[in-house]
Amino acid sequence: MNKATLKELLILAYPMVISQGAFAVMIFTDRYFMSLISPTHMAASLGGGVASFFCMSLFIGILSYTNALVAQYYGSGEREKCPRVLSQGLILLLAFVPLLLAAGYLVSDIFVLMEHEPAQAELEKRYFLILLWGAGISLAKTCIASYFSGIGQTRVVMIADTLGVALNIPLSYALIFGVWSFPELGIAGAAWGTIISTLFSLLIFFSFYLEPVHAARYSVKKSLRLDKGILRRFLRLGVPSGMEMFLNVAAFNLFLLMFQSYGIAEAASAAIVFNWDIVSFIPMIGLNVAIISLIGRYIGAGNPDKMNEVIRAGFTSGLLYSSLLAISFWVWRDPLVAIFLESDIADTSIKPLSGFMMKGLATYVMADAIILIAGGVLRGAGDTRWLMWASVIIHWLMLLVQYFVIKVWNLGPKASWIVLVIMVLATGATYLWRLSGSRWRTPEAFARVMAER
Repeated sequence: MNKATLKELLILAYPMVISQGAFAVMIFTDRYFMSLISPTHMAASLGGGVASFFCMSLFIGILSYTNALVAQYYGSGEREKCPRVLSQGLILLLAFVPLLLAAGYLVSDIFVLMEHEPAQAELEKRYFLILLWGAGISLAKTCIASYFSGIGQTRVVMIADTLGVALNIPLSYALIFGVWSFPELGIAGAAWGTIISTLFSLLIFFSFYLEPVHAARYSVKKSLRLDKGILRRFLRLGVPSGMEMFLNVAAFNLFLLMFQSYGIAEAASAAIVFNWDIVSFIPMIGLNVAIISLIGRYIGAGNPDKMNEVIRAGFTSGLLYSSLLAISFWVWRDPLVAIFLESDIADTSIKPLSGFMMKGLATYVMADAIILIAGGVLRGAGDTRWLMWASVIIHWLMLLVQYFVIKVWNLGPKASWIVLVIMVLATGATYLWRLSGSRWRTPEAFARVMAER
């Protein structure tokens, strides 16, 4: 392994890890605040939050491909095209928002249809609809953050995101519990706190983007126009990425809604375990973003040797991090669960089920790392169609099995959780198989990726 490449990757990745870690802390604290009200509120924040992400996932997947496109132009020396990618993303955003709002209102009653407890379903819908109104802000932030990742300025992303989280935590606390002269809004306060802090981060991003030195270096003023060639590349490579995210999140969301239909104790257990899943998974996304950026850069520069060095460096750092987490989740699972449990909770079934599920999390956390590293390489290389088909097939097979486990055979939450763990392990193995092949890395494949048609 080349130490210089590892250092380059880590320098690019550590701000993204901090940025994604800050986002994980924001979600973690919001759900912790909900747990202080009741297990029902905590479960509702998970269900409503996942549902809102599901509605946005297609568009997030498309717009986040800004990272790879910008990195490819940056690596090829065509820096004036980097901000044009962002402009095409913002043009697409104008078309996406009305579609997103319409789709969101069409599915807003899904919590009732999935037979959630009435009190939980009402809270989920309220949280979901408020987040939906702020979706345009979130999508714009995704696009511009991906732009800065693509040009290697991940410190900008770290600054904007951490300042946003620094605002979110006290603001959400104030809006949830009604302190410091703020109204007491409960779960709605968590949603409004998220929207306001996201807008704050977005304004910080644009202050960096329009800064005179940056604007002059990248010809920002000349980029504010339609570029059909770049737009075609955006759609050709980004849409499969978006469809993959959308269909995978749909499968996961439907699984989660079915799992929550077991009852409040099972829904609360899922919320607890996925809180810790976020702590492990989201910082790893920072490494994934850095890998996409570097792989795209070296494909644009026509340097496959450096690309191979990035792959080795990514696996070295990612597997080391995830192995430490796996040990921690297994050894300290009970204390980690207890953080979210008040002493007066009557339902004693939450703790043992959560402890069992934490063992599953410890089992698949390294597979998650493999998925994000291998997936980052393939996405940066433009192999988005294969990723879409492979990942979607595995996720929907999992959902089909979960339907029989939960709704037909009534096997219980532990059996359902085992199925999820197997799905994650299978996905990691499939990605490794693709990465070890050569079809995605031929000169002809790279030429097709870079073509503006």
